[in-house]
Amino acid sequence: MLTVNAYAAPSATGALIPTTIERRDVGPHDVLIEIKFAGICHSDIHTVRGDWGPQGYPLAPGHEIAGIVTEIGPEVTRHKVGDRVGVGCMVNSCGECANCVAGEEQYCLKGNTGTYGAVDRDGTITQGGYSTHVVVTENFVVRIPEGLDLDVAAPLLCAGITTYSPLRHWGAGPGKNVAVIGLGGLGHMAVKLAHAMGATVTVLSQSLKKQEDGLRLGADHYRATSDETTFADLAGSFDLIINTVSAAIDINAYLQLLALDGALVNVGAPPEPLPVQVFSLIGGRRSFAGSAIGGIRETQEMLDFCAEHGLGAEIEVIPAGKINEAYERVLASDVRYRFVIDAATF
Repeated sequence: MLTVNAYAAPSATGALIPTTIERRDVGPHDVLIEIKFAGICHSDIHTVRGDWGPQGYPLAPGHEIAGIVTEIGPEVTRHKVGDRVGVGCMVNSCGECANCVAGEEQYCLKGNTGTYGAVDRDGTITQGGYSTHVVVTENFVVRIPEGLDLDVAAPLLCAGITTYSPLRHWGAGPGKNVAVIGLGGLGHMAVKLAHAMGATVTVLSQSLKKQEDGLRLGADHYRATSDETTFADLAGSFDLIINTVSAAIDINAYLQLLALDGALVNVGAPPEPLPVQVFSLIGGRRSFAGSAIGGIRETQEMLDFCAEHGLGAEIEVIPAGKINEAYERVLASDVRYRFVIDAATF
């Protein structure tokens, strides 16, 4: 076992603290990665605070990992020492079910193995990227193209793929009107990606305080949902709405913004239910859907797309000692638009 420095939550209510965690020995198909940067996702906060169910502690979160391969197992063929690589929200799956075979490991019928807080194949609880090193089976490690710096690439392993996957699946592109609810860690990447795909992009935010940013990132329009005229003006406008907000909103009001056969796709994950009136769907043959991350193949596709189009996350790099402060700032929407931890400070 390899003992490495990390930051972990000791309980659902305690601040994250410096500690050490153990990584398994490198197996035949494993890759040892020296982590360079780890993004802070809103999901990290939900998970360590028990919003999505009880957890085992201590727990080191982090599933936006970018680093360098420092050791490989004897049977590894996909990566080599020195490669620039990333690890996202999952580190394993059954590999045998229909969804895994189809390259949709995120929807593994037996449940994929999350990067942290999940039962690993050796029976231990996985620990995430708030650490200096991680050991991952080669099939769940992706290549970070040379055109992407590691710090701006780290958030793409969650925020990037979480928005890229539904945009691709629901056909964002030229001639499509796409709305993005919320301009945060997920939302700012949704705007960048939808714009690069050729769609007409509108940001729907509570206020106009981030309007300048939204237009700079690629939005064609920016509307405040606190303005009572917004929902009347935009009724029936959008082919696709990506909801990135991890809080309760009036889904029925937003469904009225969809054109015929339009879809509202939730990628934000609030802990409370979101009530939907059936007539909000029936009226325009509308769909209300959800989407998780992408599979490994699609994650690599996303990284290559971002490198081709010069897309990276908008980040604020912090030392490990500021993680708890960063959590409070995320909850206060005081980050533009993703905190990234310098792993050298663990």
